[in-house]
Amino acid sequence: MSRLIGYVANRADRMRDALYQEREVLRNENAPGEASGWGIGFYAGDEVLHKKRPTRPGELVDWQSIAGDVRSDCAVLHLRQPTVGDFRAENAHPFRMRSWLFAHQGTIAGFDSMRENLAETIPDFLRRNIRGQTDSEYLFHTVLSLLHDAGQLDNPDIHRGQALTAISAAVTLVERLAAEVGSTAPSLSFILTNGRSMYALCSGEAMAYVERQGLHDPPEDYKAPPTGSTPLRYAIIVSGVENPPPEYQALPERSVAIIDRHLDVSVEPL
Repeated sequence: MSRLIGYVANRADRMRDALYQEREVLRNENAPGEASGWGIGFYAGDEVLHKKRPTRPGELVDWQSIAGDVRSDCAVLHLRQPTVGDFRAENAHPFRMRSWLFAHQGTIAGFDSMRENLAETIPDFLRRNIRGQTDSEYLFHTVLSLLHDAGQLDNPDIHRGQALTAISAAVTLVERLAAEVGSTAPSLSFILTNGRSMYALCSGEAMAYVERQGLHDPPEDYKAPPTGSTPLRYAIIVSGVENPPPEYQALPERSVAIIDRHLDVSVEPL
């Protein structure tokens, strides 16, 4: 199965430890024969970076190892089981455009029949950024085109209301085009961030989040920070958790969780 993870923290040096603490929820084993791969996108100063690679069938993805050398307070991680597009680096999540990162879990049924109509709604300069074959990358650029229409594509401090309007409009458009070609309702759960705020849409795939203060279950090789260091706080949003632990909050269907830079989490209806 695919897995989608969003991480926001108040420190850049503890992502590996935080992912270890959440390991039972994040654990994912591929079924034999599944072709998949992982990707991580993150912010390091003014840079937006990502790493991607394929996995072997049945391989256990070790998120702590993937994040081991990453120093970032905001990241999107994704394990992909391809449904549209074969496994290539350009089809792997997360996708990037300028300061935005995006990863999707779900499928737009009938995408091949609606691809051209959806592409026509995306401005040329954004459409040229589409490198792969996936429905997910087109969904990302649909959201970006609506942010562009609102004059917010390059606004690092975009108001949450404007972001929610773009997300809602993108969902409405994709659902309408899918209905026009006779497809079932698309599954559109995704995470979108510009490094300042993170938006997680729950639509078709279960998602849950947790807010933590401190490390209560660190790895064996944990190195404690110097005395007086700022205590770690973080929030994690994860997909594919049908029965989350009690400390996790399940997102209602067709809602958006928003994590701001103060690590305040709010949930808004779509």
